[in-house]
Amino acid sequence: VSFAVAPGTTTAIIGSTGSGKSTLISLLPRLYDATSGEVLVDGVPVTDLARAELTEAVALVPQKPYLFSGTVRENMQFGAPDASDERIWAALETAQAADFVRARTTGKGEAAASGLDSRLSQGGTDVSGGQRQRLSIARALVAEPRILVFDDSFSALDVTTDARLRAALDRAAAGVTRIVVAQRVATITDADQIIVLDEGRVVGRGTHAELLADNQTYREIVDSQLTAEDVA
Repeated sequence: VSFAVAPGTTTAIIGSTGSGKSTLISLLPRLYDATSGEVLVDGVPVTDLARAELTEAVALVPQKPYLFSGTVRENMQFGAPDASDERIWAALETAQAADFVRARTTGKGEAAASGLDSRLSQGGTDVSGGQRQRLSIARALVAEPRILVFDDSFSALDVTTDARLRAALDRAAAGVTRIVVAQRVATITDADQIIVLDEGRVVGRGTHAELLADNQTYREIVDSQLTAEDVA
């Protein structure tokens, strides 16, 4: 596996289940370390970066997002303790989470709290899977990293919300480098480059149109998901 990601661009990674997508992107924030070769950020091996430098540079939204027991505000400030309410609301708007956060109320009587002060249960079990994903995306945006990594982070969203969120990301995170692991082809058709993985190897690289024209593995993935009208 060898590829470069230009600053400010979007790179998508796609492949069948077990092809190595999540393992690959986990090397960037050092959830694993590569046993050979190097992973570089701005030309510097990630193993040479201080943990604080790496966490400031890279924000990962995992495949199974986890929220902590506490208020929405406390969850949003996890990677940016001094983030203002304005910055938090801007991130929630981008992540398509602002409306349901405004509508949330937890507790009763004097203990009742709403909006950013409403409480989340450990693991975020009191919100839906899609809401959990959107809150996790907002939390990553609040941290204002240089690199955003999404590990199949749109899978629980309906197609309309997915499209709205990606359009909002284009506006709010312009200039931020994005790496997107996806199962759904429709999520990545506009990526600057798409990396196709198969059994831990890169078997294709290019734009959606380029891969559709000359990469059999990518075409098979597309054919399994999209109608002829969608592809057009």
